Amino acid sequence: MPAASGKDLDLSIPTAQAWTDTGIDLHPGDVLQITAEPVSAAAQTVPDRHTLNHPATVCDAAGAGSPAAGSAPLNSAPAGALIGKLHSQGAMPFLVGQSKELKIEEQGHLYLGANNEGSPACQGSYAVKVHLASAAGTVTSGQSASSGSNSLAGNGQTASTGQTAANQNVKSKLAAAAQTWLGGQFGTGASTGASANASNSAVASGPNSGSNSGGSNASISPKDLTVSNAPLDAKLREAIDHLPRRVNDKFNNLGDMVNFVMIGSEKDVQAALDAANWHVADRSTSTAIAKAVLMATEKQDYLQMPMSQLYLFGRIQDFGYEQAEPYAVVASRHHFRIWKAPFEFNGQQVWVGAGTHDIGFEKDQRNGNVTHKIDPAVDGERENIASSLQKSGKTKSVMYYLPPNPVQDARNATGGGYHSDGRIVVIEVK
Repeated sequence: MPAASGKDLDLSIPTAQAWTDTGIDLHPGDVLQITAEPVSAAAQTVPDRHTLNHPATVCDAAGAGSPAAGSAPLNSAPAGALIGKLHSQGAMPFLVGQSKELKIEEQGHLYLGANNEGSPACQGSYAVKVHLASAAGTVTSGQSASSGSNSLAGNGQTASTGQTAANQNVKSKLAAAAQTWLGGQFGTGASTGASANASNSAVASGPNSGSNSGGSNASISPKDLTVSNAPLDAKLREAIDHLPRRVNDKFNNLGDMVNFVMIGSEKDVQAALDAANWHVADRSTSTAIAKAVLMATEKQDYLQMPMSQLYLFGRIQDFGYEQAEPYAVVASRHHFRIWKAPFEFNGQQVWVGAGTHDIGFEKDQRNGNVTHKIDPAVDGERENIASSLQKSGKTKSVMYYLPPNPVQDARNATGGGYHSDGRIVVIEVK
């Protein structure tokens, strides 16, 4: 490992734990070097009837050699390999193996874990060494940091590199947030900055986005979204036909349309959304404020802003998910609510969702207060949800279905208008 200014840590990463928080915050420009050694203790092997009479298996950070199955966090990596991700949720895992070097491009937090397909191949932990060369705190050649001083020894330069970089990072995010908000608020088409994952799927509002007569977006489909042409199962089709077409608020005002269905266990659905960079929204405003303050002090971005409660099947959403850029999340975010359906399909749970894209603010026509303004071309958010999940590698199939009495031109509970081709996207997760 090259001798560079920074900090070194020795970590023990359990093989049986999905993700281990390393406690390492990362900032743009940092260089992260990770090395791992195999666990050599013979006792690491799981004692069961298949292994009692066989030699012990060593837990190797390189993994078992063959690609993992669909239930592993990273299908392209060997089973049991050491993997990492840069956020607590919503980040795509990457292979670490026995060594990995990363140039950090955005603020994050390092988590490490084993690429398990279920039960780990062996009980133990990886011995991991991490070297972090901080862009904010690196001292250049020929300079030495003076102890207890704010200057660099020998030339009197102020050692404010870290603070300056942090300030520039905040200014950059605030500028991006302002541009995103203005784009959505005044229809300048800047809403694509709200999520990198949605760059090919969000449909901007404006004079060319289609009329409010409905059906104008029938041809909308991201280039990178692979859709099955197979007919939808008759039983599932019948069940979807009987779903409510729209959600409602606590006053029974009809609102957002039901525009997607997901099939899979709660665990698999949550894992798929996590891999697709969707963040679970906080439920409590007071908790959210405290969390936002805490994350700010730890130089982390707050991306789980609460969303209002809406109703389907007579109850509020089971989960709310969102995608957004830091700071812009206040005004602009991709988000949806999901409810567990009162029926199953082929023994799997069914989840019913309503997704929209917040692009600014407008007057709530129920009470005159300020509320979020949604992109009226709501099919764009439907495509964003499907596309992001498919990109994560966590989908078995993606299909469209046009139910009877489709929603094509309507208003949400706060009075904002929207239009759609009326189709529902049906996503089966792995």
